[in-house]
Amino acid sequence: MLRLLFSLIVVAYLPGALLLRAPVADRDRRAALDAEERVFWAVVLSVAWSSLVVLALAALRRYSVARLITVDLGVAIVLIAAFRQHLRYGPAARRVTRSALLPLASLALGGWLFFPAFPHVIGGKDPGTYVNEGVQIAQRGSLVVRDEVVSSLPRQVRDLFFPRHPSDQYYGTRFMGFFVQDPDRGTVVGQFPQLFPAWIAVGYDLDGLRGGLAATPVAALLGLLAVYFAGARLVGRGSAFLGTALLALNVATIWFAREPNSEVAAQVLIFAGALAYARAQVDGDRFFAPVAALLFGLLPFARIDGVVALVALGVAMVLQLFDLRRPRAAFLLPLAGLAVAAWAYWSALMSGYLQRIIVLVTNPRPVQIALLSAGAVTLVALVYASRAARSRALVRAIVRPGLIVAVVAAAIYAYFFRMPGGRLADYDARSLEAFTWYFPPLALAAAVAGFSLVTWRSFWRAPVLLVTLAAYAFFVFYKIQIVPVHFWAARRFVPVILPGASLMAGAAIAALVTVWPLAWRRWRIASLVAASAIVVFVAVPMLRAEVPLRDHVEYAGMLSRMEELAKRFGERDLVVVESRDTQSDVFVLALPLNYIWNRPVLVLPSPKPDKKQFRAFLDWAWLRYTNVYFLGGGGTDLVSRAIGIVPVFSDRFQVPEYESAKNAYPREVRRKEFDFGVYRFTPPTAQASTFALDIGQMDDVNVYRFHSKEAGEGRSYRWSRPRSTIVVPRDDAARSLTLWMSNGGRPEKAGPARVSVYLDDVLLGTVVVAPGFNPYSFAVAAGAVLPAGSTTDDAMLVRIENTTWKPRLLLGTPDDRDLGVMVSRIEVR
Repeated sequence: MLRLLFSLIVVAYLPGALLLRAPVADRDRRAALDAEERVFWAVVLSVAWSSLVVLALAALRRYSVARLITVDLGVAIVLIAAFRQHLRYGPAARRVTRSALLPLASLALGGWLFFPAFPHVIGGKDPGTYVNEGVQIAQRGSLVVRDEVVSSLPRQVRDLFFPRHPSDQYYGTRFMGFFVQDPDRGTVVGQFPQLFPAWIAVGYDLDGLRGGLAATPVAALLGLLAVYFAGARLVGRGSAFLGTALLALNVATIWFAREPNSEVAAQVLIFAGALAYARAQVDGDRFFAPVAALLFGLLPFARIDGVVALVALGVAMVLQLFDLRRPRAAFLLPLAGLAVAAWAYWSALMSGYLQRIIVLVTNPRPVQIALLSAGAVTLVALVYASRAARSRALVRAIVRPGLIVAVVAAAIYAYFFRMPGGRLADYDARSLEAFTWYFPPLALAAAVAGFSLVTWRSFWRAPVLLVTLAAYAFFVFYKIQIVPVHFWAARRFVPVILPGASLMAGAAIAALVTVWPLAWRRWRIASLVAASAIVVFVAVPMLRAEVPLRDHVEYAGMLSRMEELAKRFGERDLVVVESRDTQSDVFVLALPLNYIWNRPVLVLPSPKPDKKQFRAFLDWAWLRYTNVYFLGGGGTDLVSRAIGIVPVFSDRFQVPEYESAKNAYPREVRRKEFDFGVYRFTPPTAQASTFALDIGQMDDVNVYRFHSKEAGEGRSYRWSRPRSTIVVPRDDAARSLTLWMSNGGRPEKAGPARVSVYLDDVLLGTVVVAPGFNPYSFAVAAGAVLPAGSTTDDAMLVRIENTTWKPRLLLGTPDDRDLGVMVSRIEVR
């Protein structure tokens, strides 16, 4: 514990605290800040500096937490040696006052709501990718993964696991979110910007996986403080505290404060960067110019849409020319250096992800080209016009009402009049309406009013923050680009819009009380009652929405389950995992099994791999690994006379997962089930005269295009789909095939359960399946089975074609599957 505390102080407090105390750039200005804000800046400066060090060391493949601590300690020693007793603030330092209770209360509220972090380590979604990226940085000390499983794989079987991608920017996909750059060298790069994974890496090094997962709520707490201090300077402490309280209580904030995501990191950088820039440019504190440059310069390493904040920063800088405030060289030079580093980073390491963005922006519509061109011309014209006093006066007169009118008009249009049609998708057209799932309409109205009021009163005190809020609102609500599924519909709101709207709503509510002179006592009392009523009407829906999340832990128990699974395999065992194209989510276990628990893993891209190529792969793998296993649950065609497959064990468990409701607000916790079997590959053995298989029990290498395993009526089974296949060993002497099937209580409106059975595309017969499990036998005529060796996979395909029905449509249940019949067993004689 003492070691952890010491490391945290060195990494997240000491460098920033000493830099703040350094007697340079008019230290008395910093000393005059509130004591709580000085502590905030000490932490933010240290985190930003340590982030830069981690990224630099990892880019050089030399990162370790010991080296990070050494660098930070070295900086601290140099500062202490250079300034010694002069590091004391002196009489100019403002002492701790009651105002410190407000950010402390915000921290306490966030600490209560933001923990525990969700143990989302599995693949398939963004959170698991972030966590695995961070763990890989910690384990390998590099931004680039040198994957020995990839580099050792022979070229002739490489396409079996990661087929060549048509893009020249990367070779293929290792796992979802991880691209293979050079298969010969085994270089793999996670395709999410790695600033936030760097924070996870530091947490992982300090306190294991628990520490890595804690990076998200800790970042959310820093974001809460950044919003508070930026708001306190702009609208006052009371309004800022009310805004941060609304932010902390918001259901989307609570969710994303616990689910790994880079938006929380961007929130810290943007709000702290806007505050630092205002301190430097408006308040005249030179110290904060390079601080603002560092914070804004780190944004491209956190999120690609951080460019929106940088564009907004540029617009605000141009507007400040009309306020006779030119950007400082101490800001521009560090920012330019970080911009060059960011371009090199994206061009080299993140080229695969960048290619997707280039595809999106290289085919703009004429209206988009016109708007971008008009914007660029306008900025150039403004820079030129800022030289003339008359132009400066004119722009200063119109910029505030112009911004207010634009935002209010856009909000009214987006909420009341924007409708889907043509190229405008439903979720884009209704994105502002979807925002009110998380931010009540009354709060939204207050936020628009608060933005108008604050812009009119105080635009020139914080133009970067207000322009950034407007820019993100236009960018996100114009084209959200995320289909509203689950809480991820709110993800793009998190960095700026949600905290900004909360802050502006707090300012509007507080203004009701402060707008009246003290002499107008009756009006002040009435406005206080009105403000209290608005707070109640806004807070109560938020509290109702967040109550279900308060005790919910997404994927609770996942870490212990993964630990148990990893213990089943040795470090010299190779695990082949089924494709994501099966009717199962078992493939999501592959990523953490390999990149957190260090078990060699390969993922099949298809449920029907080439069996000749797969046998060649096995011949190589048996020489290199102790055992070669298969992990699957959705069905993969691997049966062949040339491949022996021995069942080892099966497992089934469930973890809580919040409902995924497309284009609707999620309302309940469901159970995500993992049902899988593990098999060991062996040399082929002699075939029995009769083949029998219980469907739903260790059948994963024999079935595909079935639904998941189930059990009932004293037996296991799977529901068939419109076309489902069972793979059985080829038997030239086979003369009968029997299937045990049930219609599963199919409603009359669905029609009869008519099933046609084919063997190697030869129709064996058609039956109507009755309720209850019964055997249905089909004769196999001589010559119907192709002789061994005449097919490429050396197996027989039993195809079941049947009419299907949807329980959701006919019974009104949430089950949206296409159900055929329940298949329990197959025998071939």
